[in-house]
Amino acid sequence: MRPEPGCFLPIKPDCTSSLGRKALFLDRDGVINVNHGYVHTPEETEWISPVFDLCRAAQTAGYVLVVVTNQAGIARGYYSEREFLDYTKWVHQQFELRGIRLEATYYCPHHAEAGVGQYRVKCNCRKPRPGMILQAAKDLCLDLGQSVLVGDMETDLAAAVAAQVGSHFLVDRAWPELIRLFEVADR
Repeated sequence: MRPEPGCFLPIKPDCTSSLGRKALFLDRDGVINVNHGYVHTPEETEWISPVFDLCRAAQTAGYVLVVVTNQAGIARGYYSEREFLDYTKWVHQQFELRGIRLEATYYCPHHAEAGVGQYRVKCNCRKPRPGMILQAAKDLCLDLGQSVLVGDMETDLAAAVAAQVGSHFLVDRAWPELIRLFEVADR
């Protein structure tokens, strides 16, 4: 049996009334916050400010917002899953304060080479593999073909391709173009 991705999901939707929702999948480190290396506390958090405008535009256009993040810091023993989940709850609250609802955060706590103990396993959830995205689609009733992934590394895009996510983008200086993409979709 393969290990599963972890999930912070405050409210699980009823799929009988929520079929075929489109999602904006976001990597965390490098997209939501500056990647200072193993960020897991509010004090270490430096937001990438255009992400709030992007999420607001996507939410207005009817997209569900889902974070998908590799968390090698858990695998390496730098912080626990409990510490990660406490931090993730705080991140969700910070988005809520800005009028943005993150539906869920899916995370991979595994690393095949650098993991310690139970986390040193080869899994299907660590990007570039698609396990987190596929689990989110199942749990949240998502239509992956109508969904979008934004990441900062090629492994993010590879996971999107493997999961057959409709569109995928690497963030760079193109934040305004990404935001306009969702503003046009809302019309």
